This record gives sequence, C-alpha cells and structure tokens, in this order.
Amino acid sequence: MDTFQGTSQSTLPGTSKGTSPGTSQGTSEDAFEIRPFEIAVPQADLDDLRDRLGRARLPSETPGQGWSRGTPVAYLKELADHWANGYDWRSWEARLNAHPQFTTEIDGQHIHFLHVRSADPDALPLLLTHGWPGSVVEFLELIGPLSRDFHLVIPSLPGFGFSGPLTDSGWNTRRTATAWAELMRRLGYGRYGAQGGDLGAGITRELGVVDPEHVVALHVNGGTTYPSAAEDDPTLSDRERARVRRMNEFMAEAGGYIAIQSTRPQTLAYGLTDSPVGQLAWIVDKFRDMTNLEKALPHEAVDRDTLLTNVTIYWLTGTAASSAAFSYEEAAAWGEPEPTSVPLGIAQFTVQDIALRRDEEKINNVVRWRDYDRGGHFAALEAPDLMLTEIREFFADYR
Repeated sequence: MDTFQGTSQSTLPGTSKGTSPGTSQGTSEDAFEIRPFEIAVPQADLDDLRDRLGRARLPSETPGQGWSRGTPVAYLKELADHWANGYDWRSWEARLNAHPQFTTEIDGQHIHFLHVRSADPDALPLLLTHGWPGSVVEFLELIGPLSRDFHLVIPSLPGFGFSGPLTDSGWNTRRTATAWAELMRRLGYGRYGAQGGDLGAGITRELGVVDPEHVVALHVNGGTTYPSAAEDDPTLSDRERARVRRMNEFMAEAGGYIAIQSTRPQTLAYGLTDSPVGQLAWIVDKFRDMTNLEKALPHEAVDRDTLLTNVTIYWLTGTAASSAAFSYEEAAAWGEPEPTSVPLGIAQFTVQDIALRRDEEKINNVVRWRDYDRGGHFAALEAPDLMLTEIREFFADYR
C-alpha cells in the first residue's frame, strides 16, 4: 500500500502491491498497476505547520480597504490562528481515508484517486473532477449519497494534492482528459458519465472529444466558455447581462491570479511553498471572489474547516507550483475548442457562473440547462443538496 510520506519525498513509494476492484484484465500488472493508498501525514509535518503559523510575519495594510486589495490582515490572522490551534487535520485525514483511495501511473505521471463502488453492480460509473484552487475535498459531502446511484471515481488533478508533484510539462486540459479516459479504461469501465467544475468543467467537456465512444454523457457546473457578448448587447436577457457584467468585474478586480499563474507560476510558488500563511491568503482570496456574492466572508459560503482542509492539502503536498502550472499549460495550448456531440448538461449557480447558453451551444450538444439562485462557483461545497439532485436528474436517462 502506498502511504503519503510528507513533502520531503519527491515520489510516493509503494510498500505493497494490489489492484482495485474493477481493474482491467488482460494487461501487464506492472504496466497498469493500481495500488491502494492511505494518507498518513507525519506528525513532524503538522508540527512544522503549526510552528510556521505561530511565527508568521504579517504585512502592513492600508486602513479601511476591506477586501479591495486582497485578503485583509485581521481576517487572515484569525483564520491562521484557528488553523494552528483549533483545526484538527487528523479528523479530516480519517474522513478521507474512510473512502477507498488508490494510485497509479498514467503517461508517466503519478495519479491519486478515490474509487467508491456502489452496492448496485449495474450502477453507472461517474467520474468527478475538481478545479483550482480545489481538491477531492470538494466532493466529500456528495460521496455517500451519490455512491448509492453511481460507481464514483474522483481523481486529484495531475500536480494537485496527492497527484503531485509533476514529472514533466504539458499537463493541460486535453492531456488530463486523455489520462482520465485511460484511468476509466484501466478500471474496466466501458461506459461512464463525467462531471466537473472550474478546470474540471473543461476537462470533463474534453472527454467528449477524446473518448466519445465510452463517455455517455457530460455534466458541468459553471459552463465551459466565457461570454462572447458585450454587456450592452440588446439580445441579452437580464440574467445574461448580469453574467457578462460579473465576468468583466471579476477580471478587472480579481483576475490578476490568472495572469500570474499563466506566466510565472514558479516564481509565485516560492512564497506559497515556504509560508503557510501565504498559501492560505492566496486560496482564501479566490474563495471569497468566487463564492456566492451574498456571503460577505469565505467561511460563510464554505465551512471554515472544509476550506482549511483544502488549503492544508496544498500545503502538505507542496503543490503550489505544480497546481499553478496548469494555468501556464492552458495558456500555451489556447485555441479554438473542438466541437463534441456527447450530451452535455450545464448547471449555473447564481451569476458567479458566467457562461451563456448561446456560446455553449456553438461547440457542445447542450441537452439540459439549469439556473439556480443559490450556491456559487464551488457548487459542490456551497449547495451540495442542489448538486446532488442536479447530478441524479441529469444522469437518470443514461444509466
């Protein structure tokens, strides 16, 4: 069994061999080995985290600016104190380990994933993909209820969390989707559905391009395109105009992280990898910008300890650089998307999700469109009840 050995390890060594239920037969075990995996963070790593949080050197700030210039010092100080003195990683580690986890190597890259099989042997396999700055933690609330209807496969993106570090460059949306198709084949799933948000939405859509023979339907929250219309376009509905306005506001006020991560991810990573407060501030700032606009603070939209678990995974695995590199690779590979005919369902959660149906239908076979007034960009965390119903309803016709 593979065990997480701490950030000092460049790889995750296997201590015993094994295969997961559903591993494909008739191939070389050495070539396609799937190992059981368990998270076991060394206590020394947790002690080091607590020590660094206690010695954090915080910046000054211009008074009265709130969140307009980034994460406020007072808010971050309180959150970091809770991280050091109130948050219990071991309970979350146990919660993650309660679900079967595995690792395998695909295209030269170490890949970590949860594989939770339904008690119904005929259940549809469902691949769930997170985004940035997310992790498999996004889906924890959904695993129990969804596994009654689906065989769940929930991977960590290449270079993210326990799928880090990266072994080479080039891990963009297309390459990741190709790896996911291979993962599902390796698990013995000849037909499956896929769902994702943020980066996971793009990867999910790309499965319709690279594996249309096996993926029966796709579902995304947030959409796969950016609005092409201007805010003053008279053909826009009020809801669509609000989405275009929100996109413009976001890019003007909070989109700097995209420019940094798509051009200088390595330079950024030194501060985030050396300072847990730096890593916390970077991720919390994005949770504040992307969650429900009606919530004033990130922990009002997403449970505080859930948010900290997500940040802790980035910190413990030292994947600030490799996760940010996804934006770099996407920028390098940018081009016109290839159309797909695989059925696609799209759920929009408030105006934080900015896609327009007219743009989606140009490149996708959109068969379902739902608009919700609750939730936000991290829908599985902000409105898990809506996401659960949405996924069940959409895939009901494809089981």
